[in-house]
Amino acid sequence: MDYRTYREKLQSQFPEPVLAFEPVEYETRLASVRREMAKAGLDLLLLTEAGELCYLTGYTTFEVSVQCVLLVAADRTVLFVPAIEIGPAVYLSRVDEVIGYPWQAPEAVGSTLAEQVRRTAGTSAPRIGFNPWAGSFRPGLLLALKNELGTATFNDFGTLIDRVRLIKSPAELTYLAESATITSSGLDAAAAVIREGVVDHEIARAGANSMLGAGSEFMSMQPIVTTGARSGIIHTNHSGYKVARGDVVFTEFGAVRRRYTAPMMRTAVVGEASAEIREFHGVCLDVLSAVMSAARAGSSFASAARAGEAALAPIVDRAFFSGVFGYPVGAAFPPSWVAGSMFIASDNDAMLEENMVFHLPICLRKPGEFGIGFSETVRITGTGAERITANTLSLEEISL
Repeated sequence: MDYRTYREKLQSQFPEPVLAFEPVEYETRLASVRREMAKAGLDLLLLTEAGELCYLTGYTTFEVSVQCVLLVAADRTVLFVPAIEIGPAVYLSRVDEVIGYPWQAPEAVGSTLAEQVRRTAGTSAPRIGFNPWAGSFRPGLLLALKNELGTATFNDFGTLIDRVRLIKSPAELTYLAESATITSSGLDAAAAVIREGVVDHEIARAGANSMLGAGSEFMSMQPIVTTGARSGIIHTNHSGYKVARGDVVFTEFGAVRRRYTAPMMRTAVVGEASAEIREFHGVCLDVLSAVMSAARAGSSFASAARAGEAALAPIVDRAFFSGVFGYPVGAAFPPSWVAGSMFIASDNDAMLEENMVFHLPICLRKPGEFGIGFSETVRITGTGAERITANTLSLEEISL
């Protein structure tokens, strides 16, 4: 059976896809995107990020390394997938047409996709919006399309999709709340096994077992556990280290419900915390509180970041901080639960709106010594950021 026959049999077996949301939710999202397309003068959007495809169509897969493309026009959506992805595309997505291509020959999609671009856009010289910064868009495919579509223009659509995705519907907020509950249980389970002599893998396993057992789907990032001096180095993870007396243990987890993640950070100390660790903890909570108070609908991303910078000032010369006080979360896939590029940072003058959702990753690291991180996933309201997660913000000192 070839992949075309496979598609036809699946379509006859599953005439309606299995979706995380009601069809009207996807229609509303597409309508918002199409309004933005019209404002930008675009005939077609060419999307490749897994989170964007899921957001607009429901398409879900654990195989995110292959080239998938969604075409969005004013009245039609077309999903291109390799042969191995036809099953999820038919069973789990809401589009007008699913088109397959040979898995072993990704270069074969170029001419077929170009033909469909012309047909879907309804013009021989379409204005195509795409994201040149997307890691999921292979340069070879872009080159092939430009060669095939000589009269087309390719335009960076910037934050068009990000802006639409930032504002969450009630159904999205429900999944984020469910993720938050599962994430919290994972952090609790991990904290319960922290002690002198435990290996960092065991802490991660306790958290992962709890989250998977409580209903998490495959996670966009696996549990993060760093201990001791390594906790002072951003983006390290468990690697077979034993926890020693006096070590800081940093944990960051994010369970998934219908691809939605509400992450949290938490930190403990084995034994008594030093005065400097307590100082960093206090500043961490001050920063978190300042950002949450300032992140109000009608204010700018930058103003919330500046509030965080003011709270960070007492230790700014001793602590490394990423510079991002919040990033969007929502529908996401590996390798990250970050869902877009609209960051709460001092150089972003965009305005915050009601029901935007962010993870506030406040982790302060003294390089090569320790890191203290506590975070919340929050919803923007007119009076500040409201917690979706309900983190434990105390610095637990584990008795020896």
